[in-house]
Amino acid sequence: MISDLSDDEARRALVLKWGAVEHDVIPAWVAEMDYALAPPVRDALVEAVERGVTGYPALDGSDGLADALAGFAKRHWNWAVDPGRVRPVSDVTAGIRVALEVLSESAPMVLPLPAYPPQLSVAEITGRRRVDLVLDPDSREATIDLDRLDSLLRTGARTLLLTQPHNPWGRVFTRSELEGIRDVVVRHGARVISDEIHAPLVLPGSDHVPYLSLEGTSGHAVAVVAASKAFNTAGLRCAQIVSGDDETARRIRDVPDPLNDSWSPLGVVAGVAAYVEGDAWLAALVSRLADQRALLQELLAAHLPEVRMRPLEATYLAWLDVRAYGHADPAAVALEQGRVRLEPGQRFDPDLDGHARLNVATSPERLREVVRRLAAAWTQPADESRRPAES
Repeated sequence: MISDLSDDEARRALVLKWGAVEHDVIPAWVAEMDYALAPPVRDALVEAVERGVTGYPALDGSDGLADALAGFAKRHWNWAVDPGRVRPVSDVTAGIRVALEVLSESAPMVLPLPAYPPQLSVAEITGRRRVDLVLDPDSREATIDLDRLDSLLRTGARTLLLTQPHNPWGRVFTRSELEGIRDVVVRHGARVISDEIHAPLVLPGSDHVPYLSLEGTSGHAVAVVAASKAFNTAGLRCAQIVSGDDETARRIRDVPDPLNDSWSPLGVVAGVAAYVEGDAWLAALVSRLADQRALLQELLAAHLPEVRMRPLEATYLAWLDVRAYGHADPAAVALEQGRVRLEPGQRFDPDLDGHARLNVATSPERLREVVRRLAAAWTQPADESRRPAES
């Protein structure tokens, strides 16, 4: 069910991922997949465009999106979402900003690092200070340091921005980990904004636990979710804020229009189709991504044995520690010497050298070529890798 795009098809469809690189570069950077749209989503969008659905979205919840999300959440995670507590927003980052502005105190926001790059500035643009909870790059657990979180909340922070499953770690936090976070947050009367955009992309071996499904979270948390990452529809601009209680839902619903940028009616169409009709395609996607995960592990072991890859429990974004090969900015070396574009680790943590994020949501053939090129680039001595490639 998963159809690989050819290079030409990908350049036409993925205008950022493929359009931002020269033709001899393989793009493995931004979080888009080199796969054709899920047929139910494609068909729903074609039909909507033929009907001329290009105006403003419905504002009264009559579009079926909240009910579709509730059904999807129940089937996939046994999470009971009240459709009356769902509010569309333009995207997940906008939803985080709205939640900060409307619900959070004017106090610092805790951000675990590394973090999705737009999250690095979201506190500042809402007039808050960001305080970092830094992951030890040499720790295999990649978990939240509860003692550090307790300290940050005790000294004035009042909101935790939690990304789970995590990008770029690829971690799926366990129920016990989330319960530990909850207990610390409740102790200090703080708030959680849970970015769960990657929840549909949990790979075999792990299970997603929605933060709001935990007992004792409804009064201090919201989740921001979307079908866009799993179904490759980010450009259609539609995410959802899920509130845990009626008062929180009322505050989100009543925000002034300029604060909640208008979402797209085509994004609603895509979201409903994905949530209602996309299960079979999503299952095939997760199977493909699991195969890609296994293939990447095999290729790294064979060609780049000193690269340490965090266990990829969710997403299609592998977090690579390349420090053993001596490159402070391995993504720059990959582009210059290997003609592969990766995301630099410094985009996720400005103080972290030697790391890069690799997108595996492509064909097996492209992934093999990516690793072949990375091996040729990264296994050169660091001083030689800075020299221009010979023509």
